[in-house]
Amino acid sequence: MADKQKRILTGDRPTGQLHLGHYVGSLKKRVELQNEYDTNLIIADLHMLTTKPTHDDIAAIATNARSLVTAYLAAGIDPENVNIYLQSAIPEVCELNLIFEMLVTVNRLQRVPSLKDMAKAANMSDEEMPFGLLGYPVLQAADILGPRANLVPVGKDNESHIEVTREIARRFNNLYGEVFPIPDAMIGEVPTLVGIDGQAKMSKSLGNCIYLNDDENTVNKKVRKMYTDPNRVSADVPGQVEGNPVFIYHDAFNPDKAQVEDFKTRYREGRIGDVEVKEALAGAVNNVLEPMRKRAVEIEADTGYVDQVIMDGTMKVREMFVETMREVKKAMGLRSVMNSISRKAETRRKKLGL
Repeated sequence: MADKQKRILTGDRPTGQLHLGHYVGSLKKRVELQNEYDTNLIIADLHMLTTKPTHDDIAAIATNARSLVTAYLAAGIDPENVNIYLQSAIPEVCELNLIFEMLVTVNRLQRVPSLKDMAKAANMSDEEMPFGLLGYPVLQAADILGPRANLVPVGKDNESHIEVTREIARRFNNLYGEVFPIPDAMIGEVPTLVGIDGQAKMSKSLGNCIYLNDDENTVNKKVRKMYTDPNRVSADVPGQVEGNPVFIYHDAFNPDKAQVEDFKTRYREGRIGDVEVKEALAGAVNNVLEPMRKRAVEIEADTGYVDQVIMDGTMKVREMFVETMREVKKAMGLRSVMNSISRKAETRRKKLGL
């Protein structure tokens, strides 16, 4: 059993439904770790504004946040053990972000590889990238270090962001004293899940996802259409297993490893068709998703339950941020500045009889 005092911070932007890539990349690991660590899940709506700042996008936050939390709970997150909170409801996040912006250079942020990918996905050129998107890893550092988290389960594409967080924490501690832990990234068992179209990454913007709330029929249809070995024109032609999305998914979601190895052997030898392999895969994926579907129906039937989970978690995490900001201002000397001004103002009031 890990030390329960160790703290986890992770989460997602409320931009829509979660998919299998989210599940294997981080959500599955969050469920596994929730009883071992003090776990906190952020609904990162301020991060959403870096690429989706329109009125319609903001209006969708509440609905998307409920959908996100429903998926968390349906996957097995226990709100008795985990704090789920709304980022924008904690003003100290922005205050800490401002302080951290002074501890990192523009050149350093421009070297974060995922930022250009995020801009490209949002149809932005380099010249159109807003300051907020460039500073995405800094705001993320505030999210992580505000609760003073020790461990951050993330997808492979966010690993470079955690390194920025580690650098900021070290920089602050060196300048002002030991306030922050140096957090570690934890990468999921399947760091980046390939899309069903064979693209390198499953992504909502690419439309190549199997969503956690997809029904059985939808999953079956999507699996049938999955990209496979393009050179295999018939079942008797030996096929490529390595890099084949169908087999990547079998490795990730099919617990019958003997069956998977049998499929791989026969596929390489041209003794099995894509239909049989895909039917077995659809069954395996549906077996993973079916308990989540049933639990989601129960959660959605309890009107207001998800909102209460968010409210309770936000209040608890707000207390962590408030305490951290006390320590930050004390370490920096900002508290003494205000205390000095307050004392002199009080002395003047008393002198004047005010």
